[in-house]
Amino acid sequence: MNAYFIPYEIHAGKYNMDFDELLLNKAIETHLKSPILRFYGWEPSCVSLGRNQDESHVNKDYCQKAGIDIVRRLTGGRALLHANELTYSFVCPFDFLSHGETIIQSYKEISGAIALGFEELGIKAEFPTQKKASTKFEYCMSLATGADLSFQGKKIVGSAQFRKQGYILQHGSILLDYNPQIISNIFSEKISTEKIATIESIDSTITIERLSQALKTGFENYFKIHWLNQNEVSLLLEDKHV
Repeated sequence: MNAYFIPYEIHAGKYNMDFDELLLNKAIETHLKSPILRFYGWEPSCVSLGRNQDESHVNKDYCQKAGIDIVRRLTGGRALLHANELTYSFVCPFDFLSHGETIIQSYKEISGAIALGFEELGIKAEFPTQKKASTKFEYCMSLATGADLSFQGKKIVGSAQFRKQGYILQHGSILLDYNPQIISNIFSEKISTEKIATIESIDSTITIERLSQALKTGFENYFKIHWLNQNEVSLLLEDKHV
């Protein structure tokens, strides 16, 4: 199976969210059978809110003074601060996956490709045993469910999914590092470092470039896909307007 890959680029929050939605809509409009994998970063730092999440808990005055953008995601879930991280997005039709019709199983299937990518870096990520998440936290990385990847009991990937007309958009954050004080200032909740794993805390020698390559290899091997050349990717994106 062929697949499209869009390499890591840094953009503002609105651009990133619009681009992910555009990829989903383009896949639907063209009845695309090949999946699309995209990596990206955020500049300036940005809070993304879940599709139906109440925004009243976000300290908007602090964000404005600190130069932190606020956007709303197409996907659900809790809020995230996007700063020093790699974000992935993956678009595919239901039937590309073994369990595409099932939300939790498809979520875990895509996350399995990420776990295989982590193995390339010597990081053993796995699904935790707990089934229910605490609901008292507004910050996504403070929550963990049985479908979230963890490293030694700490959440290492925060993902969310949206479904439309037989297609899936799943995207998520992998933190290189983070500032718990900034997160506390935004969400008015104490962030426990015991709940969150970062790439920096596991292996400080891993760069964005190494992480990107490892994750790309993980998706390639997990789904047994072959990457189309950049000319074909450009054709897919030729009508991109975000």
